[in-house]
Amino acid sequence: MRVEISMQVAEGQQIEVIEAGITVVRGIKTAGVHAGLKRKRRDLALIYSESPAVVVGTFTTNQVKAAPVLVTQARVRGRGVARAIVCNSGNANACNGPQGERDALAMGAAVAKELGLAEEDVLVASTGVIGMPLDMDKVRAGIAAAARELARGREAAAAAVEGIMTTDTVPKEVAVRFRIQGRDCYLAGMAKGSGMIHPNMATMLAFMATDCAVDKEALDRLFREVVSRTFNQVSVDGDTSTNDMALLMANGMAGNHPLTAADPEFPVFARALEYAASQLAKAIARDGEGASKLLEVKVEGASSDEAARTIARSIARSNLVKAAVFGEDANWGRILCAAGYAGIPFRPEGVNIYLGDLQVCEHGAALPFDEAVALEVLRQPEVLIRVTMSEGRGEGVAWGCDLTYDYVKINASYRT
Repeated sequence: MRVEISMQVAEGQQIEVIEAGITVVRGIKTAGVHAGLKRKRRDLALIYSESPAVVVGTFTTNQVKAAPVLVTQARVRGRGVARAIVCNSGNANACNGPQGERDALAMGAAVAKELGLAEEDVLVASTGVIGMPLDMDKVRAGIAAAARELARGREAAAAAVEGIMTTDTVPKEVAVRFRIQGRDCYLAGMAKGSGMIHPNMATMLAFMATDCAVDKEALDRLFREVVSRTFNQVSVDGDTSTNDMALLMANGMAGNHPLTAADPEFPVFARALEYAASQLAKAIARDGEGASKLLEVKVEGASSDEAARTIARSIARSNLVKAAVFGEDANWGRILCAAGYAGIPFRPEGVNIYLGDLQVCEHGAALPFDEAVALEVLRQPEVLIRVTMSEGRGEGVAWGCDLTYDYVKINASYRT
């Protein structure tokens, strides 16, 4: 495993970003197969933990929730222990009435039978077209094939990632290594998401795992906080889906004593989780449907961190801002406007706006700037918008992408 980045957390404590998939976590095996729900690519993934894992999760806030979301949400909030996650792509199993719930339960039951598990230990996810019944003969055959192919290693992890992709153009993976109580621990994740992406989850799925033992209550609280700062800060198109979920399994196979929030090494684990989640979130924004640029919005000096995150989300999701970034037009007025309708009180005269390092607005008013420099900033594959306020010390970041002609083309013919 090649170390890509090493980050200092505290004296003598580092987090290493490594080139690996989710199977780098002890006890995690995966498989990805083509069950026939999609024409060609793999369309079913299976993640298996050799030991029971504490599991926590967050789910879509859409009032219309797909059957697998309801099933998995109940299991996570119930026993909160899992051994496997099964996910199909190509069909969302959403808005299918009672049959949808029966099919979601049947997916879990099929995995449980193949792996000798209790049905309650299997979590279920789906992604794809809404309102079409699942072909359960294909799903069951795919689950049987995936159970036979479960393995560790880079290829098995990559196959699982492909199995959850829909309009994604690139796989999304991350892995980190850190030390807790003198033991090497790993945390890794995989995600999918490209369109129908908006804060409060999106049409994104994120499956993460760690071999570090963590107290369930502390893990649940931390995961919710991290999701609020990462996955919930992504917006591609302003649509919140029916199928979104983010799950984290901690199987404790590193052998450490379970971390609590009061443990002096808990911040090391927290930093590792936040880094991994933020990288997956940024990868989703970068791969927005039809996108050509990643948009990062940083807000500083807001009345609180939550206020800063809300304003950053408002800017990142603005279609006018996104279109301006695509057109490489330094139209900073759209940025200030989007901040203004975020629902957070602030004084416009206390706002400064920067494109990269170039200031384009001062005290909420026009400021002469070099248009050629602004154009060069907006031509880059990653565009940073920074907004400073004079309301307090709150900070927040959000990620989005530009709005291109291709987004309309992709979504105009999504089913076909």
